[in-house]
Amino acid sequence: MSNREALIADFLAHAGWGNAGRGVLADDASFRRYDRLIRGDERAVLMDAPPPMEDVRPFIHIDRLLRGMGLSAPEILAEDVEAGLLLLEDLGDDTYTRVLAEGGDEAALYELALDLLIELHRRFEGNETLPSYDDEAFLTEATLLTDWYMPAVSDRETPAARRAEYCDLWRAALTQARRMPATLVLRDYHVDNMIWLPDRPGVAACGLLDFQDARLGPVTYDLVSLFEDARRDVAPALTAKLLERYLSAFPELDREAFAASHAIMGAQRSAKILGIFTRLDRRDGKPGYLTHIPRVWRWLEGDLAHPALADLRAWFERALPRQARVTPEPGRRA
Repeated sequence: MSNREALIADFLAHAGWGNAGRGVLADDASFRRYDRLIRGDERAVLMDAPPPMEDVRPFIHIDRLLRGMGLSAPEILAEDVEAGLLLLEDLGDDTYTRVLAEGGDEAALYELALDLLIELHRRFEGNETLPSYDDEAFLTEATLLTDWYMPAVSDRETPAARRAEYCDLWRAALTQARRMPATLVLRDYHVDNMIWLPDRPGVAACGLLDFQDARLGPVTYDLVSLFEDARRDVAPALTAKLLERYLSAFPELDREAFAASHAIMGAQRSAKILGIFTRLDRRDGKPGYLTHIPRVWRWLEGDLAHPALADLRAWFERALPRQARVTPEPGRRA
């Protein structure tokens, strides 16, 4: 038994789950791993987030914030912060992804997810201990495109001057994106991280997973995560209907500023994902994510069409013209 396995066995024993059956539930794009524990009719989930690569404290903090608002984040049953181990409530297997694949009501499920964001944005009162989505954080993400995706499709490093221009253009665009109010941004708010819990009332019927990287940022960000999903197409008519539902809930928002912020956050997120999916292949040996790159490019091109992104659109046309917007070959090192 490895040292890590011995640590886990001791943790589970102290939590009263030492004799439970255990099997892999899911791996993560990070270093986290999730196991399902079965003890008679009871179930729980072990989050194994080994330090120093991972830190469970942000998850604990956000989990308690969400549960304090009546939202269905999993209850934490036991914790060992120093070891990077959490025992969590098992919210089940009915992810939105699975329910939709089995013919679930797409419009109803997305409406529920949208209503959860409305509730979150109404109830969140700010938290000075949360990190902010400042320019540095946004640019660190956006430059994943110049640092990983572009070298992978061109076989050369991105010129420093071109990268610097890209960053300057993003700084200008981000100023416009922040004309929207700031709120708790869950960051990966999409169907893979939502659980259908039909026995719970109201927005609690939408369970939440994978929110440990939450920050303070524009209200538009999680809307982009939901509707411009890297792994799934969402019908434009459904998106338009639900964005109108959101705006009707917050009539004080400037609609033009909202549309600009939504496009900017969408473009930033897609640029980040192009880089992340390339890095997952090149660095981590996970080529499966590359299959989603054509969809991510469609989202990005749609957002770049907004007038607020005219200068960045021109940069993309020079640096990554349409013929260069391809899926990198799996496994080739840049």
